[in-house]
Amino acid sequence: MSVDQAIAAMPGIPRGPKGPVFREPWEAQAFAMTLALHQRGLFGWNEWTAVLGEEIKRAQAGGDPDTGETYYRHWLAALERIVAEKGVTDSAALGRYRDAWEHAAERTPHGTPIELQPHDFIR
Repeated sequence: MSVDQAIAAMPGIPRGPKGPVFREPWEAQAFAMTLALHQRGLFGWNEWTAVLGEEIKRAQAGGDPDTGETYYRHWLAALERIVAEKGVTDSAALGRYRDAWEHAAERTPHGTPIELQPHDFIR
């Protein structure tokens, strides 16, 4: 599936006149990882949209106002869920990396690229 086909298949994707709109670099990276994993055959697009839809519904049930600002948080939750369900990784590893990224972000000056270092995994 091409990027254009993926965008057409996902009516909820925030977009502008030239294609998807990302508020933060990580959103574009999550989008790109999803397309790459789909193209490698890890999951079908219908499977992906079902998991994403479930994550959005779960967030709405938890009080998410669904203003569009949290769309890629749901996207990321769906991506984490599907790679864990497919056995690519597990929830514990995802949690360790999430914590390490948070630690790395805390120690990184604003405007500087965040880089993981071994000590980011020790808390």
